[in-house]
Amino acid sequence: MSFAARQQQAQIVWQRFEQPDRPRILIGSATCGRAAGSLEVMAAFAAELAKQGLTESVDVVEVGCLGMCYAEVLVEIRGRDGKRVLYQSVEPRHVEALVDAQLVRGEVFAPLALAVMNDTDETVPAFTDLPMIQPQVRIVLRNCGIIDPTNIDHYLAQGGYSGMARAFSLGPEQVIEEMKASGLRGRGGAGFPTGVKWGFARSSVADQKYVICNADEGDPGAFMDRSVLEGDPHAVLEGLLIAGYAIGATVGYVYCRAEYPLAIERLQDAIAQMREQGFLGANILGSGFDFDIKIKKGAGAFVCGEETSLMQSIEGKRGMPLSKPPFPAVSGLFGKPTNINNVETLAAVSAIMEKGAAWYAGFGTEKSRGTKTFALAGKITRTGLIEVPMGIRLRTIIDEVGGGVLGGKPFKAVQTGGPSGGCIPAQFIDLEVDYEHLASVGSIMGSGGMIVIDAESCMVDMARYFLTFTENESCGKCVPCRMGTQHLLRILTGITQGKGTLDQLDTLRKIGDTMKSASLCGLGQTAANPVLTTLQYFEEEYRAHIEDHKCPAGACRALIRFDIDPARCTGCGACLRACPVAAISGEKKQPHAIDQQLCIQCGSCRQACKFEAVLVD
Repeated sequence: MSFAARQQQAQIVWQRFEQPDRPRILIGSATCGRAAGSLEVMAAFAAELAKQGLTESVDVVEVGCLGMCYAEVLVEIRGRDGKRVLYQSVEPRHVEALVDAQLVRGEVFAPLALAVMNDTDETVPAFTDLPMIQPQVRIVLRNCGIIDPTNIDHYLAQGGYSGMARAFSLGPEQVIEEMKASGLRGRGGAGFPTGVKWGFARSSVADQKYVICNADEGDPGAFMDRSVLEGDPHAVLEGLLIAGYAIGATVGYVYCRAEYPLAIERLQDAIAQMREQGFLGANILGSGFDFDIKIKKGAGAFVCGEETSLMQSIEGKRGMPLSKPPFPAVSGLFGKPTNINNVETLAAVSAIMEKGAAWYAGFGTEKSRGTKTFALAGKITRTGLIEVPMGIRLRTIIDEVGGGVLGGKPFKAVQTGGPSGGCIPAQFIDLEVDYEHLASVGSIMGSGGMIVIDAESCMVDMARYFLTFTENESCGKCVPCRMGTQHLLRILTGITQGKGTLDQLDTLRKIGDTMKSASLCGLGQTAANPVLTTLQYFEEEYRAHIEDHKCPAGACRALIRFDIDPARCTGCGACLRACPVAAISGEKKQPHAIDQQLCIQCGSCRQACKFEAVLVD
């Protein structure tokens, strides 16, 4: 069967799936959805449909993450009238009412309705009008939450594998030129131009070459790669195949950490489907190109996100970085020329080859083309996975997309780029988000973590937290990283405990600068960024810890004391119920008090109080 005929067949399957008068339930069941209870919700729907005699007439399908993780479990229901309504925060107890309302009576269940997906409604906004969705441009996430990720026909019907077919018609050299013209830069952190990188590997002469998808996502608070693999695995695999064709590789690897079991399951299913369709193996689509894909499960070492460490791991060795040169494009996996791109980069590749370089270059800025996915987390109202054009301002992401700081508290900073990124203070809230502007304030794009920090967070403690991670994940091969992270963490821990000295601030800077210039790989070279940027923008907090033995944010336990203001306390009991050690006592509607001997300074009472009656000293 020709590729065109295969696409037509897929369109028939998709049209049946989209048939307006066929009732349908889509349940967001990526890892975020499952953590919120999507599988229990699905079981409840199965039971209720059976009870109503609707099992045979209603399709129930698992889809990937729509990105609005704050609203999970997300369920889209299409009734017999064709209206598709997206419901939020669905629990098993809601299922009976949802089925009765939309599938039996043909009405929208207003209490949980978030958006209408394909129509307008007087009471429910359109999906594209939601504040979180409006500023986004979904290229990498184009199919997530929309298609069944286990059904290759759904991907084909959305234009899937058209990029592969177009690549075969252009030839390897022209494919590389297309990547250069698109302006796509590596989304794994460094931002190196993808087309240039491919060109280096293409020009290397060898009897065997490799391409690798780096899916070793290990940043705290990051879930971009996982969500894409779970929601649209074929987009990534198609991009990997195109990369292999462009550089002349016949074998591709997906290096995915074993902690992502659902992503691995989706990849395994997708690879099997590719083989069935003739998209892997010998002479793919009569192109003369042979290619196959293997999955390598990583053990969870953060350093294996660094490309030379990753290749060492695939080879069965301990994952530790190697000196460069030689670069992987010359001598990589098993000593052969190798190209490595991350999940997001490859998902963008398949879209670029389908729609063209000029289309993709139309988004973003002159030096940072296209879009970028971010895992929006921390003290933000709407947490989730977003994709926005390069050059968007931080204010738009935080206030419009994210809905502002949680609880309406003051915005203090945002940490971008994972544990090795910098902390950007509120004064730069109008900063454009691209490679150049983030670097200008001491941060990095990284793979796309974005953690929002409010006024009740201590920047010294934030730096200590990230150093705890990088110190633990340092492979120990080079002294600057191994010893540098240890010394930084020791000093920061002392400062948060009120044991620091002012001369240590210069010591922190000297160690950080040494790590940046002398560490072997990117982990060590960037690990000090949280320390250096918090020192640069929040030195007064460091000095308060050292000179006054106080934590201005009221977060460092060794330096704070919690008390309840009797003039503000209403006796509601929220703090009493929140305290994990029963250190709070008081009668209902009477001022409460904290037993300082029992208090562990966890701050639960402060978070629970709606009347700002809990004071921090």
